[in-house]
Amino acid sequence: MTTASVSAEVISVGTELLLGEILNTNAQFLAQELARLGIPHYYQTTVGDNVLRLQKAVAIACERSRLLIFTGGLGPTPDDLTTETLADFFEVPLIERSDVLEDIAQKFARRGRQMSPSNRKQALIPQGAEVLPNPVGTAPGIIWQPRPGLTILTFPGVPSEMQAMWQQTAVPFLESQGWGQEIIYSRTLRFWGIGESVLAEKVAAFLKLENPTVAPYAGKGEVRLRVSAKATSEAEALNLIHPVAQQLRDLAGIDYYGEDEDTLAVAVGTLLKAKQQTLAVAESCTGGGLGQLLTAVSGSSAYFWGGVISYDNHVKINLLGVNADDLTQQGAVSDIVAQQMAIGVRERLGTTWSLSITGVAGPDGGTATKPVGLVYIGLAGPGAGQVESFRYEFGDRGREMVRWLSTCNALDRLRRRLLSRS
Repeated sequence: MTTASVSAEVISVGTELLLGEILNTNAQFLAQELARLGIPHYYQTTVGDNVLRLQKAVAIACERSRLLIFTGGLGPTPDDLTTETLADFFEVPLIERSDVLEDIAQKFARRGRQMSPSNRKQALIPQGAEVLPNPVGTAPGIIWQPRPGLTILTFPGVPSEMQAMWQQTAVPFLESQGWGQEIIYSRTLRFWGIGESVLAEKVAAFLKLENPTVAPYAGKGEVRLRVSAKATSEAEALNLIHPVAQQLRDLAGIDYYGEDEDTLAVAVGTLLKAKQQTLAVAESCTGGGLGQLLTAVSGSSAYFWGGVISYDNHVKINLLGVNADDLTQQGAVSDIVAQQMAIGVRERLGTTWSLSITGVAGPDGGTATKPVGLVYIGLAGPGAGQVESFRYEFGDRGREMVRWLSTCNALDRLRRRLLSRS
């Protein structure tokens, strides 16, 4: 069987997933693994602990996918229904496996605990299925081909158990069946300061490519383009990706700032380090968030010297030298105060550059003239009188989002200034 004839579907079982009580990290892990193996993956389904709904999900999945991967529902309690529902759907009996029962009993004994009678349920395997061993927990999975062209793998919902079983048994099995002969490899290009629709229009021709493919998506203020290629090796995939990625970077220009796990703080740090320049920050509404982003980068001490959290006006006046009259007349959230904060922290710490942030993060504190989400960013640099401020109106999008957008836009302003001086 070739990978081209196979598509996979992940079916996550558990009412707790539908209630949002547990984050479905299993689906994310399996999606990444299927991409690594080059197995097409078009659907994910989440279904609660209900026999009829689970059977309906199985019926739909069998019509559109050749590889069904189940997580959850393999425990000893009455609401763990995956194995018995699958057996009932395909009309085969459940067989108690003595070797599985012995394995479960030994695991309980090693932990100094008595096996509950309900755990015998975990030793029931559909007739014709193979056991997918669980080296960590008590719930084994199954490897089953109940009809030609259909393969079923089941895993417990506990992530550590599922991942161990996947790596140790499932991957070798899939590869032995002819799957995993190709990989799907992706690079993500990251952009700030441009909207998703604007970027999509710029790169519209690339969105029609088939290999590699290009797909835009947005989140938390940035836009990303994922460039994915199917190939027999990572090197071959990169050869397909590189020319397309370069053309995309060229089209986006200065709005492009990095790729994959890069952050704006990484981009700024790289530029500062290359120029042997330094940075200080003065923060009000972000309360140290900007400094946190900068110091999250290993080696940032080479260019980031520190900052002042000037939450109270007395700190702005006494430590940063902000003019008291300007604070009274213009208010703390103003362009003049942002500029003076930037000048003050740069002079006191003796750095090449400085950034400042002052704003109304909310949910309280907004007025008709200075609403929640109003933020001023100050930027001071080398040269007499080189200071500027930027006004943003982020709206009432929640306190943490306003703070996040403030820190990222501050970094982006400095990034653009550093590039313009290159």
